[in-house]
Amino acid sequence: MSYKFWGSAINDYEKLLETGERSDVIIYVGENEEEFRAHSAILCIRSEYFRAAFSNNWAEKKDGMLIFKKPNIESNLFRIILRFIYCGDVDLTKLQGPEVLKLLIAVDELDIQLLISCIQEYLTINKSDFLYKNPIEILEIVYQHEKFTDLWSFCLDKICEEPEKLINSDKFINLKTPLLELLLKRDDFALDEIIIWEGLIKWGLAQNPTIPKDVNKWSKEQFTIMERTLHGFIPLVRFYHIPSDVFFYKVLPYRKLLPKQLVYEITEYNMVPDKKSTINIQTPRKQKLLLKFGSSLIDSNHFAIFASWIDKKDNLYYNFENIPYNFNLLYRASRDGMDTKQFRNNCNNKGATIVITQVKGTNQIIGGYNPLVWDSNKKDINTAIIGRVKNTNSAIFCAGTLGPAFGPGADLYCTSGKQWECSSQNHYYSINLPFRTFFAEDYEVFQVIKKQSIG
Repeated sequence: MSYKFWGSAINDYEKLLETGERSDVIIYVGENEEEFRAHSAILCIRSEYFRAAFSNNWAEKKDGMLIFKKPNIESNLFRIILRFIYCGDVDLTKLQGPEVLKLLIAVDELDIQLLISCIQEYLTINKSDFLYKNPIEILEIVYQHEKFTDLWSFCLDKICEEPEKLINSDKFINLKTPLLELLLKRDDFALDEIIIWEGLIKWGLAQNPTIPKDVNKWSKEQFTIMERTLHGFIPLVRFYHIPSDVFFYKVLPYRKLLPKQLVYEITEYNMVPDKKSTINIQTPRKQKLLLKFGSSLIDSNHFAIFASWIDKKDNLYYNFENIPYNFNLLYRASRDGMDTKQFRNNCNNKGATIVITQVKGTNQIIGGYNPLVWDSNKKDINTAIIGRVKNTNSAIFCAGTLGPAFGPGADLYCTSGKQWECSSQNHYYSINLPFRTFFAEDYEVFQVIKKQSIG
């Protein structure tokens, strides 16, 4: 039978730390050089840094003592580290977010592996507010620390949730090259490619402030400078996902920055879309807006088009960046139940809404916009003004037995969660569906809320 007295052993080591009895190391810490006494044997066992330091004679020797100076580590943080080395415990609860981050960096310098993992976990769980407010600044601090993988992932995920905030800020043009490259490699840095391209040009100009913003005024030498600045980023821009007209006006003026073969292949791709190509085209970035709006059926471009339709603009009037509406997911049939009652519970009296549904077995999306409200009274709503409607007196139809319905009769309506009818098609110009009845893979309803203007 064995007996273990861990508590007694830890208490003895704690006394050894407090008294400094038989210590052979003095460590001067912080700008004020606060003195800490320690034991080389214990430091070597618990820290790879000190093991290397003692084996390579890094320490100064004076009066029989080994002398270290660590002016870059704050004394209160070094006290926490030293206690962990001797006693095996660490209390982070009294530290603020910036202090925990500094402690993590100090622990990495001293190569104490166990603490690197637990401090990262503590930061992401208990100091997430600090990380949420400063993801770019934190990323810039820790990007040279290859062991901070959890913290890296947390900050990158946060940045990629709302990449438009970064690319529209002054912080973007000041990003270090490795950080910018890291972000552009990610599938979830979900911006339209043209926005990424324009951001790169802005970043390149910030690195070369003597070059004019107007590309028509660039000299041959200035083109060469910008080509060298952006060379490593060109393969990271997914040019094939830029619409042809946008590519013509916003990318081709900078054609000298791109490889000639790339320009030729993209031009061919845009001008001859039916031609089979051997080009390995990158997949589009995952649109984080899907997570923000919650749709499993459509992407950010659809929401931009919806906003343009609502405001009676051309399809491409709005883009990912300037959508003037919030779209709050009220109902998803596959999530909330494929029945009319649940639709009514979630969507009645919620104001303007967008309804979208996918025809089963196809990629076809069908839907409509209701600028007023759904309710359960059987009546025509005759004040709706919707683009593409023929008869505004009969644009929307509400009945407790139906799901969303557009046009009495009706042009398009949901009889149950899965079955939809498109019978009369008398009240809208552009439905033109080739079938009368179809089944939906799913359908979603979004509340449409005008964003408040700032200013």
